[in-house]
Amino acid sequence: MSGQDNKYEQMWRKLDLDLGAHDQLLGVLGQFYNDIYLSQQGRLKGMEYLDFVLGEVHGLRIQELTEAKARGRKVVGTFCVFVPEELVLAAEAVCVGLCAGAEAGYDQAEQHLPRNTCALIKSFFGFRLAKLCPYTSACDLIVGETTCDGKKKGYEIFGEFAPTYVMEVPQGKSAAAKALFKAEVLRFKNKLEALTGKTITADKLAAAIKLVNRRRRALQRLGALRAADPSPISGRDALLINQVAFYDDPERFSGAVEKLCEEMEDRVKAYQGIAPGGAKRILLSGCPMAVPNWKLPWLVEGSGAVIVGEESCIGARATRDLVNEEPGDLEGMIEALVERYMKIDCACFTPNDQRLDHIVEMARELRADGVLHYALQFCQPYTIEAQRVKTRLDAEGIPMLRLETDYSLADAEQLKTRVEAFVETLG
Repeated sequence: MSGQDNKYEQMWRKLDLDLGAHDQLLGVLGQFYNDIYLSQQGRLKGMEYLDFVLGEVHGLRIQELTEAKARGRKVVGTFCVFVPEELVLAAEAVCVGLCAGAEAGYDQAEQHLPRNTCALIKSFFGFRLAKLCPYTSACDLIVGETTCDGKKKGYEIFGEFAPTYVMEVPQGKSAAAKALFKAEVLRFKNKLEALTGKTITADKLAAAIKLVNRRRRALQRLGALRAADPSPISGRDALLINQVAFYDDPERFSGAVEKLCEEMEDRVKAYQGIAPGGAKRILLSGCPMAVPNWKLPWLVEGSGAVIVGEESCIGARATRDLVNEEPGDLEGMIEALVERYMKIDCACFTPNDQRLDHIVEMARELRADGVLHYALQFCQPYTIEAQRVKTRLDAEGIPMLRLETDYSLADAEQLKTRVEAFVETLG
């Protein structure tokens, strides 16, 4: 992630990036990455692969996408875990995650959005409008979803700048809601077939389901290993792994995580951890943390605590459930996809008791001493639902700290003080 390496300049130029601003951004992020990640002591050797992927996130990976396009494959970008990646792969397209986690291009974004729009929405607008994101430029189709009002209305405008398709996500989990989502999955299937000129067959979809399930199993294995005390991996590194899952080739990524898990298992057997014994164990809960939103994990673990799990879309919510691999016919596989994706417990649902249950289950299984509930400012679903989470955790005797922030570092000292005070109360 270096602003000094220009070997990809011609490729970036073809993607219409602002080369000067892009180079400056990579330079800043490279230093940020070094301070937060490469400065850690006792990291797993397998993290070298993740460091390489992040170092080439706007380079080699984009080159792979452009080469795939040259071979006739389409690139589909997604903003949300509700979009069935299996269908994209079954249509012989490439699927990449797009959410941005940095305060960039806000001046351009705020020409179209209110200033009090959540940081995640302003960020993906800003990266596109400021010509900083090679992923959106490389996409043949960008898929949005109706998980919040900000996104829903934002996509109407975003469609003026990129080829955008929107899936409707129901707000409940009734039989009618499930039927609506199934209709949306079928509509998305038809859209992908029209885009790619490829027919999604039972064989192709079965292979795609197995591939994405393999990645989920690898991440589930990693998540379970974090229950060990001492924890064999830092929360920062675990978050990075979950973030890279949205960018990297799924087969290559799965293999790398499986090897990493073997190294973690060796550490667990040897009672070796990334943090000293007795370090307070924190479960993060709430909004997703897109690359390079690493501020809060950095502050938490800088306080001497260790993050042992993420109850978020960049975490357990994306990997908890597998798609049933038993159906052999296309209709059965579509039904299996619908069943699996409707289990996601996003705060867009009402009521959302499943999420409350999952937070308690994760806290118990990972032996968390406390829960840190994180929400982006102006994110209504998670900021409002935080009250129900607090009530439930109080009833369960699990301490919780509620934080709202954005992507800037302006509040870092204030957050640091609050986190340190919370960790002290756990002792």
